[in-house]
Amino acid sequence: MNYVFSFLLGIIQGFTEFLPISSSGHLQIINHFFDFLNKNEDNFFLTIVLHFATCLSTIVIFKKKIGHIFFNATKFKKNSSHTFLYFVFISMIPAVIVGFFLDHIIKLLFSGNIFLIGLMLIFNSFILLIADNFKEGKKNLNTLRAFLIGVSQAIGIIPGISRSGITISTSILLGIKRGEAAIFSFLMVIPLIIGSVIKSILDQENFNFNLDFSILFIGFFTAFFTGIIACKWMLHIVENFKLKYFSFYCIMIGIIALSFG
Repeated sequence: MNYVFSFLLGIIQGFTEFLPISSSGHLQIINHFFDFLNKNEDNFFLTIVLHFATCLSTIVIFKKKIGHIFFNATKFKKNSSHTFLYFVFISMIPAVIVGFFLDHIIKLLFSGNIFLIGLMLIFNSFILLIADNFKEGKKNLNTLRAFLIGVSQAIGIIPGISRSGITISTSILLGIKRGEAAIFSFLMVIPLIIGSVIKSILDQENFNFNLDFSILFIGFFTAFFTGIIACKWMLHIVENFKLKYFSFYCIMIGIIALSFG
């Protein structure tokens, strides 16, 4: 493992985590050709650090909103922050269930089957295209909509399907305003990422850390800063009906993956 590897992986993670093109799908495709994600503890720990970096990117972008939510949540009188956190909790249920009961199936999905990834990228492209052409909605979140968005988030675990893409698209198709759809999509995943990072570390048996701190430093800050750029860019893309461009991109990458699958 070297500095170039860490830098490139940070860029890939930072951009693809927020843009609707599937970070897991891209990593699997690139690994198919270059085999850079070797299954060792150092790479595992670097992956955890990169995911935490993009989680912090989200927190930085929405720091005012997050601070407002948690400040109001401490009040005893019911308010919009309590309601929002309730919707986040509801949206987490499907992914938690899938992660808990279908962990062995999820691992099989990440076995490097790029033919499947190609199919899912094409499916992802159609979802983005449909959502991009859908009329702006005016509905608010409720329990059912939050749960359905959560179901789409669970589906987004499949490599080739973008978590942000499918959750934002689902929100738009449910009639939620585009800006609110993007914000909810980015905020709803924060507790899941933190929980996943903790679970992954606890699940590692006999973990030995031998990675150079400077390599972690490069990967972390590359993912963090590219994540901030990608997150801001994605908010602009959603509000300006530009998901179709990423739809075309996913079709192209999906066809390439199918041809090598």
